Amino acid sequence: MTYFQAFIIAVIEGLTEFLPVSSTGHMILADSLLKIRDEEFAKTFEIVIQLGAIMAVLFMYIKRFLVGINIYAKLLVAFLPTGIIGLLAYKTIKHYLFNPYTVSIALIVGGVVLIMLDKWSERKSSKYKNVEDISFGGAIKIGLIQCLSMIPGVSRAAATIFGGVFSGFDRKQAAEFSFLLAIPTMFAASGYDLLKEKDNIHSDDIKIMLFGGLVAFVVAIFAVKGFIAFLNRYGFKHFGWYRIVLGIAFLCYALYSGLEIRD
Repeated sequence: MTYFQAFIIAVIEGLTEFLPVSSTGHMILADSLLKIRDEEFAKTFEIVIQLGAIMAVLFMYIKRFLVGINIYAKLLVAFLPTGIIGLLAYKTIKHYLFNPYTVSIALIVGGVVLIMLDKWSERKSSKYKNVEDISFGGAIKIGLIQCLSMIPGVSRAAATIFGGVFSGFDRKQAAEFSFLLAIPTMFAASGYDLLKEKDNIHSDDIKIMLFGGLVAFVVAIFAVKGFIAFLNRYGFKHFGWYRIVLGIAFLCYALYSGLEIRD
């Protein structure tokens, strides 16, 4: 992987990680377009640079973690389903589902769901004053729905936002809880992948990862701020239509070009 390719992938990660459009899906599609040869390292790189985006959220929402332990308990409960299922299904998911066809179909289906969610949540008020006030049962629901995001193209943000609205949040609170839940979820995913691949990572690879993480960090700060403003004004429907158009376009491209499933 060249530094130019790493830069493009990292910008995509920073822009899309916290949007309901699937950052993993976009990076897999970008891999195919950029014709990255070292596919195994690319998979690891795409997971590890999420740490850069996560540090951006931690930087922006640090005050939320300093008000008490309640938020930690709710995030832990929401994280557990994904942590357990991810640990058991990690190899299978990474081996069989990281391909343009899975991503394209998941983007389309998820786009339809977001359009429906937009109409359902348009006038929905929150049951909770603050995100940390959510019940443990609601946190578990969000965690279970987040498990769907292990399918590339579904989007962790989309799944957790849907789960948040379903559990009683309004749109803004659902997005904020999604940001916060990303911290333990993606730290665990990135850490586990680094542990599994440590023997295959060389010094030059580490430099590219650090570079990609820094780019993702900077871009994610602007993306999170922009997403909240956009969400308050326009809702989810535009993200839904974007997913559908992108999914159809890339599915057609993949079929026409005869792209192979990454194995």
